[in-house]
Amino acid sequence: MHGQARAPAAGTILNALATGTGSAFAIEEYTTATVELHTDGDGVTGTVAEDDDADTRLIETCVEYVLDAHGGPDVTGGHVETESEVPMASGLKSSSAAANATVMATLDALGKTEKMTREDAARLGVMAARDVGVTVTGAFDDASASMLGGVTVTDNTTDDLLARDTVEWDVLVYTPDEQAFSADADVERCEQIAPMADLVADLALDGEYGRAMTVNGLAFSAALEFSTEPMVEAMPLVEGVSLSGTGPSVVAVGDREALEGVARTWEQRAGSTWLTTTQQSGTRTI
Repeated sequence: MHGQARAPAAGTILNALATGTGSAFAIEEYTTATVELHTDGDGVTGTVAEDDDADTRLIETCVEYVLDAHGGPDVTGGHVETESEVPMASGLKSSSAAANATVMATLDALGKTEKMTREDAARLGVMAARDVGVTVTGAFDDASASMLGGVTVTDNTTDDLLARDTVEWDVLVYTPDEQAFSADADVERCEQIAPMADLVADLALDGEYGRAMTVNGLAFSAALEFSTEPMVEAMPLVEGVSLSGTGPSVVAVGDREALEGVARTWEQRAGSTWLTTTQQSGTRTI
């Protein structure tokens, strides 16, 4: 039994660490999961194509949860492999993309993609992420954007989808060389900027995504002790710019010509800078 799916990465509009409300948008950069299920052996194993030593607990747990819900007595285990264009621990929702792709690939292998709504499939991946400790908030904002496409606004304390919208943006991403793991973020410092997060949530729910991003980026860069210089360089030219997730990536949206100008500035910094677009269709089997 074979299944395969791919899930997009995402950028941040509102980081949920301060209040539990979050918002994210899907981008055209993908993680692909391939799942093989079997009936003649026990257990689930996993590999990450880019890193033989990577922690595979999240993707293995996603397979196990789908099998518990929909596998039946004949399926005794399987193997999952992910291959990703999304750099790990960069703030671009690599864990959410891996979980979403794995859940959908497992359902595909079972021939049961219709048995779960895509919202519930995202929630299953969020449950797995919480259980293995790769997220503080549960990241339903990130997972829902990656699963559904477009922009989502969510309550991560209840895993409720508050809003979803379609956005057509060009996107510029700057990723420094260092990594920043979400589970290591200083939650107490983030909670201190809750009033700013409430403002960002209001802006996002009013459809003011660009302004929301920029306020979020300034506030969370301060809380998480990242430089705001890349954001300041971009602000006069773009519709919105923010620290993505808990960093270190910075994501800007707006007119492509303007973003190309920002890219020439960001490319002088150590790390990688690349242009992409928003993604509207979310996670899909392939």
